Amino acid sequence: MASRYGHFINGEAVEGSGRETLTTVDPATGLPLAEFAQGTAKDVDRAVRAARAAFPDWSGLPGAERAKYLFRIARIIQERSRELAVLESIDNGKPIRETRDVDLPLVAAHFFYYAGWADKLEYAGFGRSTTAGTSGAGPRPLGVAAQVIPWNFPLLMLAWKIAPALATGNTVVLKPAETTPLTALRFAEICRQAGLPRGVVNIVTGDGRTGAALTAHPGVDKVAFTGSTEVGRSIARSLAGSRVRLSLELGGKAANIVYDDAPIDQAVEGIVDGIFFNQGQVCCAGSRLLVQESVHDEVMEALKRRMATLRVGDPLDKNTDVGAINSAAQLARIRELADAGEAEGAQRWSPDCELPATGYWFAPTVFTGVSATHRIAREEIFGPVLSVLTFRTPEEAVAKANNTPYGLSAGVWTEKGSRILWTAARLRAGVVWSNTFNKFDPTSPFGGYKESGYGREGGRHGLEAYLDV
Repeated sequence: MASRYGHFINGEAVEGSGRETLTTVDPATGLPLAEFAQGTAKDVDRAVRAARAAFPDWSGLPGAERAKYLFRIARIIQERSRELAVLESIDNGKPIRETRDVDLPLVAAHFFYYAGWADKLEYAGFGRSTTAGTSGAGPRPLGVAAQVIPWNFPLLMLAWKIAPALATGNTVVLKPAETTPLTALRFAEICRQAGLPRGVVNIVTGDGRTGAALTAHPGVDKVAFTGSTEVGRSIARSLAGSRVRLSLELGGKAANIVYDDAPIDQAVEGIVDGIFFNQGQVCCAGSRLLVQESVHDEVMEALKRRMATLRVGDPLDKNTDVGAINSAAQLARIRELADAGEAEGAQRWSPDCELPATGYWFAPTVFTGVSATHRIAREEIFGPVLSVLTFRTPEEAVAKANNTPYGLSAGVWTEKGSRILWTAARLRAGVVWSNTFNKFDPTSPFGGYKESGYGREGGRHGLEAYLDV
């Protein structure tokens, strides 16, 4: 790891045009890791111009040729997965068990998957259908894609956005989050190692000012943003009425519904995975547990017993279940909402666990006695905090699950297939998991309704966001 980083523009590591730098820290210790450049409007303009210049040649390549680069990137990611997993854990605070076994395999899988689509775009169901012999334009790339990604899955969000953009013939300017820029900059090295033509992928680091300059740049044709609902609204307002395509993946407040016939032990594992995976810093986290009243006590007893076995601590320890919170600001946000839960009358419980003395930590927490009006039931906490509500009938479960401005994900636990289908059909959520939670696959689309955003990433649907069809 270097002590200082610049941007990656036109195939080269370059210094920022301004003097300001930011520092990324290890959330587990609070100690600085490296300095990186605060991207200016001049840096963004330089990156967009590089992407624009590279677009004709890249989009003009046969799909099979673009696929070769994507396959090469995927293989290099696999070869360097241990190095990337460690760096991701250090910079983000998530357990190495998750970066090694979940994030990195999915990152490589997305590049492999979209490599397979690169020469089959005319058969993806967008625009003119070659097999139908109809006239009209075939699917074409949009141009330069501006992509802004969050800090909770730095490499995976990068893969979700860059892989389909490159497969469809677009060029990219990506801004990673200011608290987790290191793996994106390491990915820049992989692009060079793979021999990717200059300017096809550009990475500009910085905080929200850099992101605002990028999404507002007149030279971009597509904006893809994953992050907070507040920032997403701002981007949508700024691009309203323009020609620029926009896809947003924003916040969530997922309901995890447990019916009385669900296998309790299996459901408890799903509840734990739903809310404590990545310290609950997941937009689709199952942060609201809806339990049928008749099994509430049984579920809570089993859940608390399971939570008492979770190990909180060093992210680089392969036995750690819950790592560090990503930043001091995020920890303050979690503490504020947890305190609000207590102040509003909900009962708070956490297992006995000794938190490290340095760094940013929050114990796995569950609130019972929660009502739909409590802030912890309405607002996205983005931390390891579970709010438990009860219901008596399936209709009440669906009503409570949908009683949120968000609509990103949900879970259903029952042994009856008909009840799964009945419930899933009535939930206003982009993803509904049945008897599981937080399962991701590059072939499956992901996205939300309402204030969780619009557009889909992943699967065949993820191609459409980068095609003029």
